[in-house]
Amino acid sequence: MDSPQKLAASTNPPWSAPLSEILASVSTTVAGLSTDQAIQRRGPAVRRESSTWRTLRLLGAQFASPIVLILLFSATLSIFLRDASDAIIILGIMLASGGLGFWQEYSAASAVDRLLSLVTARARVFRDGHLVEIPTAEVVPGDILELSAGSTLPGDCRLIEAQDLFVNESALTGETFPGEKHPADLPPSTSLNARTNMVFQGTSVISGSARVVVVATGASTEFGRIAGRLRLRTPETEFERGVRRFGYFLMEVTLVLLLGIFAIHLVLRHPALEAFMFALALAVGLTPQLLPAIISVNLAHGARRLARQDVIVRRLSSIENFGSMDILCSDKTGTLTAGTVEVQSVTDFAGVASPRALRLARLNATLETGFSNPIDVALRQVPGDDLSAVRKLDEIPYDFLRKRLSLLVRDGDQRVLITKGALKNVLEVCTAAESVSGERMPLAQVRSSIECRFQELSAQGLRTLGVACRVVLQDRVTRADEAEMTFVGFIALHDPPKPGIADTLRRLQDMGVRLKMITGDNHLVAANVAGQVGLNTANLLRGEDLRHFSDDALRRRVEDTDVFAEVEPNQKERIILALKRAGHVVGYIGDGINDATALHAADVGISVDQAVDVAKEAADIVLMKPDLNVLCDGIQEGRVTFANTMKYVFMATSANFGNMFSMAGTSLFLPFLPLLPKQILLMNLLTDIPEMTIAQDAVDSEQLQHPRRWNIGEIQRFMLVFGPLSSVFDFLTFGVLLLVLHADQATLRTGWFVESVVSAALVVLVIRSRRPFWRTRPGRGLLIGTVLVALATIALPYLPFADDLGFAPLPALTLAAMLAIVAMYAASAELVKHWFYASLSRRGQ
Repeated sequence: MDSPQKLAASTNPPWSAPLSEILASVSTTVAGLSTDQAIQRRGPAVRRESSTWRTLRLLGAQFASPIVLILLFSATLSIFLRDASDAIIILGIMLASGGLGFWQEYSAASAVDRLLSLVTARARVFRDGHLVEIPTAEVVPGDILELSAGSTLPGDCRLIEAQDLFVNESALTGETFPGEKHPADLPPSTSLNARTNMVFQGTSVISGSARVVVVATGASTEFGRIAGRLRLRTPETEFERGVRRFGYFLMEVTLVLLLGIFAIHLVLRHPALEAFMFALALAVGLTPQLLPAIISVNLAHGARRLARQDVIVRRLSSIENFGSMDILCSDKTGTLTAGTVEVQSVTDFAGVASPRALRLARLNATLETGFSNPIDVALRQVPGDDLSAVRKLDEIPYDFLRKRLSLLVRDGDQRVLITKGALKNVLEVCTAAESVSGERMPLAQVRSSIECRFQELSAQGLRTLGVACRVVLQDRVTRADEAEMTFVGFIALHDPPKPGIADTLRRLQDMGVRLKMITGDNHLVAANVAGQVGLNTANLLRGEDLRHFSDDALRRRVEDTDVFAEVEPNQKERIILALKRAGHVVGYIGDGINDATALHAADVGISVDQAVDVAKEAADIVLMKPDLNVLCDGIQEGRVTFANTMKYVFMATSANFGNMFSMAGTSLFLPFLPLLPKQILLMNLLTDIPEMTIAQDAVDSEQLQHPRRWNIGEIQRFMLVFGPLSSVFDFLTFGVLLLVLHADQATLRTGWFVESVVSAALVVLVIRSRRPFWRTRPGRGLLIGTVLVALATIALPYLPFADDLGFAPLPALTLAAMLAIVAMYAASAELVKHWFYASLSRRGQ
C-alpha cells in the first residue's frame, strides 16, 4: 500500500532539498498522482476506522456523565452483592436511554454531514494528468495543486513554479504584510518566516498563481504542530457559553441533592447500598440526560430547514446564535448594493474625460493576477484600444494597508509602472499630475482641484479610485518604486443599492436585529449609500477615528454608530469584539479575503457560496444566494430551533426537580423507598420519549419576534415555581394513596409512578407555550408521543412483566383518582403559567 507513512524520507527538509528530491520523497511527478494512488494514500481502511471511531465516540458520550457512570458501576457491583435482577433491569433502562440518545444524535450528525458537503472548500488538483476540483480534505501528500488568489492551503507545500505569488501568513507567522513567494532552494537552517519557497496549511493566497507539491497534511504540518502544542480551540459562542453555565448550575443542584439524601438515609439507618442507589437514581432523574441529544437533534433539524431556505450551516451551534443575534455587521458592496459595478467616468484632475487614464486603468485591471473583483471586471468590459501587444513584466499586488496595486508593463519601447487604488493612497506616491492634453505640473499646484473633484463624486455615491504612472528602466519593481509617480486621472464607479434593500433592513429591524455597515470605502460614499438604504449616518466613524479610541471607549461608541467607513481589515475584527464586549450577539457577513478574521471573531460568521475559500472556511453559515431576505428567513429558523431547545430545558428541569424533590422528601418519612431505583430510571426514560420530538414542535409567532438568549435566572425561577407545583400534587397523590385508599407498598409505588409519568408527559402540552394550551397546536410528533407514553404508562401495571419492575395492578378507583389528580395538576399548571409569564412581562422579559 502506497501510504504516506511508507513514502521515502528526504534527507533534507522540504524547503532545502532539491525539487527532484522532494518529488521523489512523496513518490510523485509534476503531472500529479493517479486517482488510485490518491485513494491508497488516503487509506479506505483509515476512513472506515475514522467513521467507526466517531460512531463509538458518540455512543460513549451518552454514558459519559459521572453520575451515570457511577450508577452503572453500582448496578454492576450490586449483581455480585445481592439480587441481580434489579441491577440488570437498571442496566437495561440505562442502556435503552443511552441508545435512544445515540440514535437521535447519530441521525442528526449524518444529516449534517450531507449538508456540509454542499459548501466544502475545494482544491484544484492534478489527477490522472487532468486538473480537477476536489474537497480539500481529500488532498494527500504528493498531490500537485494549482493555486490562485483566494485559495486556502490544505497542507504544507513546496513551490514548483509561481507567478507574482503573495500569501497571507498572519495566522502562522503574525506578519501583517503578505509574503512574496518564489521557487528556490534554501539552507536547512532557514527560519519559518524566511521560507519563501514554501506555502503552509492555514494560510491563503492574496494574489498571483502557483503550482505546488503537497509535502505534509493534517497534524504533520507546521500549523498542525502548533495547534497540537497550544491545543487551539474555536472561540466559545454565546450559545455554548449558555449551555456550559446551565451545566454548572445543574451540577451544583445535583451534587447537593445526592450528598444530602445519601447522608440522611445513612442517619436513618437505611441499608447503605440501597440508599446510595436511590440517591444516584434521583440524581440521574434530576439531570436532563438527553439534553445533548435534544440539542443535536434540534440543531440538525434546524440545519435541514435552513437548507430548504438556501442557507447551509457549517457549525451547528451557530444556529442558536443565529436566532439570538441582535447585531448584524455587513460590508457595503454586494450585500447592501447590487455588486455589479459600472464605470461612470474616467477623467483627469479637472473632470475632463481622459482616454489615457482609461487605457492605463484597463491595462492594470486586465493584466493583474490578484483575486478577481467587480471593479476590475467592470474596467475590462469598457470598450477601448487593443491591449494584446502590451506585455506584463512584474506586479506589486494589492494589500489592505497600501490599498493600491501596481503593474509593470512593456508598452512599446517603454517600461511603465501603472498604479491603481484608493485615491488617497495613490496620491501619497505622486509628485506630479497630468492633464488630458498631456501637460504635466506639480501635484501641489492642482491638489485642491483633485480633492474638490473627489468630494463631488463621493457625495454622489460614486466610488472613486486614482490612476498614476511612471516610466522606469528595470524589469522588476518593489514597493520602493511606488514613488515620484504622476497622477493621470479618476475612475468613478457606481454600485447602486439593491432593489428592495431598505424594506429588508426594516424587516431585520422589526425582528430586533440592527444592521451596521462596515466598509473600506470613502466615508462620503458610505454615507450616501447608507442614507439610501435607511441607516443612520449621524455618528459615522472612520478608520482613522478608531485608532484614537481605547477598547473601552470604542465599546461605548459602537452602540450608537451604524456606519463605519474607511475601515482596515484588522479594524473590522476590533469593531466586532467591541460589540460583543458590549453584550451583543454579533453576526458578520463577508465574502472577501480581508473578511476572514472578522468572520472568525463574530458569534455568527456568514458568507456566501460565491465567496473565496478563505472566507467560506472561516464562516459558520453560508448563504447559497447573496440576499439578505434569505438571511432573514435563516434568522427566523434559528429562533425556532432556540425556542424548541429552551422548551426542553424548561420541561425537563421543572418536572424532574419536582418529582425528585417529592421522592426525596417522602423517602425520609417512610419505612420503605417511595420508588425503587429502577422505577425512577424508567420514569426518566418514559418522560424523555415525547420530548425527543420537540425539534419538530410548532413555535408561537410571538417567540420569534425578538432575539432570545440563555437566561439562567429565568430557568431557575421557572424550576422553583413549577417544581414545587409538581411536588404539591405528588404529595397529594401520596396522601390519597396512603391515607384515603390505604394502598399497600406495591400499589402505592405503582399509583405514584402512573401519576408522575402521565402528569409529566401531559404537562408538556401546557408549558411548551406561553399561550393557553387550547390556543396553540403542538407538533404532530409531540402530540402522538405524549399520548402513547401516557397510554403505555397506564397499561404498564397490567402487563405480565410488571411484577419484575415492582408494579402491581391498580384498582379502578385508584386509577381514576390518579387521573383526576393529573387533570387538577394540568389545570393548575395552566393558571400558574399565566401568572408566571405575566410577572415576567411586568419585568420587561
